[in-house]
Amino acid sequence: MKYLTFVAGIIGASTAFAETPELTIYTYDSFVSDWGPGPVIEAEFEKTCGCDLKLVGAGDGAALLARIRLEGARSDADIVLGLDTNLTQAALDTGLFVSHSVSADYNLPIPWQDDHFVPYDWGYFAFVHNADLTPPTSFSALADSDLKIVIQDPRSSTPGLGLLMWVKTAHGDAAPQIWEGLSDNILTVTKGWSEAYGLFLEGEADMVLSYTTSPAYHLIAEGDTSKSAAAFEEGHYMQIEVAAKLASSDQPELADAFLEFMVSDAFQSVISTTNWMYPSVTPQNGLPDGFETLIKPEKALIVPSADAPALRDQALAEWLSALSQ
Repeated sequence: MKYLTFVAGIIGASTAFAETPELTIYTYDSFVSDWGPGPVIEAEFEKTCGCDLKLVGAGDGAALLARIRLEGARSDADIVLGLDTNLTQAALDTGLFVSHSVSADYNLPIPWQDDHFVPYDWGYFAFVHNADLTPPTSFSALADSDLKIVIQDPRSSTPGLGLLMWVKTAHGDAAPQIWEGLSDNILTVTKGWSEAYGLFLEGEADMVLSYTTSPAYHLIAEGDTSKSAAAFEEGHYMQIEVAAKLASSDQPELADAFLEFMVSDAFQSVISTTNWMYPSVTPQNGLPDGFETLIKPEKALIVPSADAPALRDQALAEWLSALSQ
């Protein structure tokens, strides 16, 4: 009798496990790393969702859209987390994403109204360097220097794409000349942010394309004051990162619950010290000490999402032409 009870318990447990719904989110690699927000957010969401949250690293941000396009309605993903406003129009044009009903008191530098994409953090692109380096104060000054930089590929990386948009927005028709000047400063172009930042930390380059918030990681997590971000006089391009639900999701209600969870304090309060960006909704305890030391761009640059695809194509062509010479 005890044996039968034991077997029944095993079968019941297996059935319960099999019935646990799974929510799959495609995101970028650094989000799911041990030091990124993924592990904390997974644990917090699973406390209340009665589900298994599966975070899948799919390369860098821009690679997410390419993967979703390839998989289409057959994708295992319920949500894509890690696109930005340079990619949202292209994502919307696929017809693979559906609208949401999330509302929040966003603390973003620009008004936010989007029926499909929910913002979870934001920041400014910048070149990070060692604090003992006297940095250039513009792209032209960087091009005139002997400094070596590491950047990311705009075809696979959202920071790489952000740099293209930054140069194009700041310099317009003169962007090709800026890239020609920068071509001999570029040590290498990496697929994603993690590879580029790692090369910088290993001393392979003088500067790396990252964010104005990157020095906060070294200051807060490591007690290291040796990293700074260069302030450029033409301004800094802004990134707003977003998530959206796929129309093909087989867990639409769970997906909606996660998008709502993204703007909650449980999610937003961990962004600044795990993803090292500004949260899209101000956490109850505000920003951590150390963020007040970061540079604050005097001019914020951003392209409306509807205009981004055309400008991206033009900027990419100019970039490829300059680097091929």
